[in-house]
Amino acid sequence: MSNDPLLQPYQLKHLTLRNRIMTTSHEPAYPEDGMPKERYRAYHAERAKAGVALTMTAGSAAVSRDSPPVFNNVLAYKDEVVGWLRELADECHDHGAAVMIQLTHLGRRTRWDKADWLPVVSPSHAREAAHRAFPKKLEDWDIERIVKDYADAAERMKAAGLDGIELQAYGHLMDQFWSPLTNTLDAPYGGSLDNRLRFLFEVLGAVRKRVGNEFIVGIRYTGDELLEGGFTREDGLEISKRLKASGMIDFLNVVRGHIDTDPGLTDLIPIQGMPSAPHLDFAGEIRAATDFPTFHAAKIQDVATARHAIAAGKVDMIGMTRAHMTDPHIVRKIVEGREDDIRPCVGANYCLDRIYQGGAAFCIHNAATGRELTMPHDITKADCRKKIVVVGAGPGGLEAARVAAERGHEVVVFEAASVPGGQIRLTAQTPRRREMISIIDWRMAQCEKKGVTFHFNTWAEAETVLAENPDVVIVATGGLPHTDVLASGNELVVSSWDILSGDVKPGSNVLIYDDAGDHAALQAADIIAKAGARVEVMTPDRSFAPEVMAMNLVPYMRTLQKLDATFTVTYRLEKVRREGNELVATVGSDYGGVAREQRIDQVVVNHGTIPLDELYFALKPQSSNRGAVDYDDLIEGRPQARRDNPQGTFQLFRIGDAVAARNTHAAIYDALRLVKDL
Repeated sequence: MSNDPLLQPYQLKHLTLRNRIMTTSHEPAYPEDGMPKERYRAYHAERAKAGVALTMTAGSAAVSRDSPPVFNNVLAYKDEVVGWLRELADECHDHGAAVMIQLTHLGRRTRWDKADWLPVVSPSHAREAAHRAFPKKLEDWDIERIVKDYADAAERMKAAGLDGIELQAYGHLMDQFWSPLTNTLDAPYGGSLDNRLRFLFEVLGAVRKRVGNEFIVGIRYTGDELLEGGFTREDGLEISKRLKASGMIDFLNVVRGHIDTDPGLTDLIPIQGMPSAPHLDFAGEIRAATDFPTFHAAKIQDVATARHAIAAGKVDMIGMTRAHMTDPHIVRKIVEGREDDIRPCVGANYCLDRIYQGGAAFCIHNAATGRELTMPHDITKADCRKKIVVVGAGPGGLEAARVAAERGHEVVVFEAASVPGGQIRLTAQTPRRREMISIIDWRMAQCEKKGVTFHFNTWAEAETVLAENPDVVIVATGGLPHTDVLASGNELVVSSWDILSGDVKPGSNVLIYDDAGDHAALQAADIIAKAGARVEVMTPDRSFAPEVMAMNLVPYMRTLQKLDATFTVTYRLEKVRREGNELVATVGSDYGGVAREQRIDQVVVNHGTIPLDELYFALKPQSSNRGAVDYDDLIEGRPQARRDNPQGTFQLFRIGDAVAARNTHAAIYDALRLVKDL
């Protein structure tokens, strides 16, 4: 038996959990028609077979029809969910993991124009900023039917063979009753704390009548809203004690904060550049005050922090949810003494930000997550060893090299710079984005373990590559900033990369023209504003920085607003000319009828990249496939068999920004799905 605190079993009622690591409830938005089908099952099974003790499914599974899902949630109000969840539970149980699910009514945290177009309901008419819905104030018959809906859903979960359920009470209907900010009902459901908790205990009572006393029921809740006028830490401690005293709850899963705004959500679920485990001590206070089973998760992204949480007695089970999206095999690697092989979560939050924009959750640097049916987490050996030359040591090139080496191929990498990383190294120069460099560091370590040969400070020409006598060449040379976007004056502008790298010093009155909408523009704005300059970020779009997305935008805004940066939408920079020591920008609009000039001393353009593809085109005529990719083979997971040139001696492919300006995840996914079959 291991002495590692993380690997000790934990007894929760009748259920023995094999270790102290869990994935907390989260909705990766993989359901189909509201059902957790094959893709959903494969995602959870991957973590179960790797050793996680408890996989908590379905963040916010909806119990009622007037709780329409806004993140493609599981529909727990439908009877057909039972069969799909039974298959998921059976497979995870076969791998030794327990399975639970989170049930909720979203209350005002949804929209009325989803699903059946039923009114959104809440204990007041107060709108939730995040989803912009003005709710109907609950009536007695609403409360009665929703309590029954919770009980019906809990009964379905028990019928599906799950080990337990968890009720959700942060930002959703249940704690909308708790908070004075969102409960303006009269007695018996509004007013005193006793009244505001009445709905909670009616739901618990109804659930227990359906599922009995042995079935595990827990609650994930905020113990402190951290909002003026909301319920406080003291209220949270009192609620926690009452939950234990009720005898109807088996565990407390504690969070802290509120999620009705993007900043609130980001503080509750911190991203990169924010402190790790910010609410762990608070969860420990709840556990100490209640002496009751306590779970917690909030940026517990590394094993050392998780181990401390358990060893120090802060909590009984620790959630590493986003960390398991990055590496589903964390527990297995701990058991095998391979913690240095764990792929690190960098807090980029590509997963959650995609969900909140209506997409499915993908990890920025594990392209197999959410694609378990088609992409491998463990790379299999190839039948025939090949020599593979990769040009470029950015994220895509390093992923290609890593996967090729795992396949057993001989791999040589050429990189023009003195160090690996490409655009990742550039973006990681910003302190807030420093964690991104782990995407590179982990791949370099994996490549070195597999014997990949690296040639840095080497500009690879066609002759350089051909001298290696390769079987496959992968061009991952990325791109260069595209600033040639104006009708005139392009020679007078600089790129966001120039600012990030320090090659160009900030001006004093700066216009940043951003129609790429990614991190680079805001990073440049951050540097320029901190240098004391006046900054305006202009975009022709109707919103700025759409590729940065909601939660990642929060830290930028907290800095830039304090420094009085200006954000201008729906205006297009058309021309720049010099007049003396100043630049004159001509500004128009796609909407028409606007033409104005403004004076600045620096223009920064952020317009993505142009592929650095000269090497690819130089090699193309000599390759056996002439650079072509068979998309059917690529998508179906078959080796590339195309042969357009009988005289060609090697296959040629390009990936990432060497094809077109995209993002880190796209480059890594390009590499994985191509090279896994080479």
